[in-house]
Amino acid sequence: MFKKSYIDISGAKKKQAKFENEVTFSCPKCLTRITATEKMQNNDFCPKCSYYYVTSAWDRIHDVCDENSFEEWNAHIKSLNPLNFPNYEKKMIKAREETGLTEAIVTGRGSIGGYDVVLGAMDSRFMMGSMGSAVGEKISRAMEKAIQYSLPCIMFSSSGGARMQEGMLSLMQMAKTSASVGRLREAGLLYISILTHPTTGGVTASFASLADVIIAESGALVGFTGPRVIEQTTGHVLPPGFQRSEYLLKHGMVDLVQPRAEMRSLLIRLLNIHQGENYGEK
Repeated sequence: MFKKSYIDISGAKKKQAKFENEVTFSCPKCLTRITATEKMQNNDFCPKCSYYYVTSAWDRIHDVCDENSFEEWNAHIKSLNPLNFPNYEKKMIKAREETGLTEAIVTGRGSIGGYDVVLGAMDSRFMMGSMGSAVGEKISRAMEKAIQYSLPCIMFSSSGGARMQEGMLSLMQMAKTSASVGRLREAGLLYISILTHPTTGGVTASFASLADVIIAESGALVGFTGPRVIEQTTGHVLPPGFQRSEYLLKHGMVDLVQPRAEMRSLLIRLLNIHQGENYGEK
């Protein structure tokens, strides 16, 4: 169980922290320098140009869940090295030390605006959020629990695709997670997929694109193959904004584009509509 302090329910940053030596960040897009406190209060985006900084799985969960409501499941599950891929163990150990996670996704049960949900959040800091056998297993188990408890399921995607170090075992997770989504649908349960920057490869081609409601975070890169590879392969210049959230919305690939700071309020509204109640927290 994680515990954080909340300020409000609007989706603005709900955590407070004190820094003895204030850390500053330079925006990669506009070069504006902001403090760590300002970065957190702005939900990890630049207040000048709205560039989104990389955020952790736990911060995403914290930003949308009610105070002290989230219980993590299957934290012990982690990938081995079934193909004896060189240095794979060292890379995973490094990722665990740097992120504090055992794998590239955190799953569990929590509540949003008083509505119980099953929730998963990928973390691109862990080997670029790649989906190996452990990630696929945790997603599938979370969806099976959603069926068991008859709860809506919400997944935040942030991934570079399949984890090449696990070969075919990684690619199998596309079919595995897609089958789990199918069972959610058969059970008549709501499934919401939130695509964040970046969501690419096998994750895009499986569970992330199969939801009842597909939401993209503003400005997120979403696609199977990145635009640079497409341009190099085809020899054609891609249109402005290609594979970004707003482009996908215009072409019918997603249902909504939502700023990070307003994600919680949107989820409450969707859950409220799903339950057939008047809008507002329970």
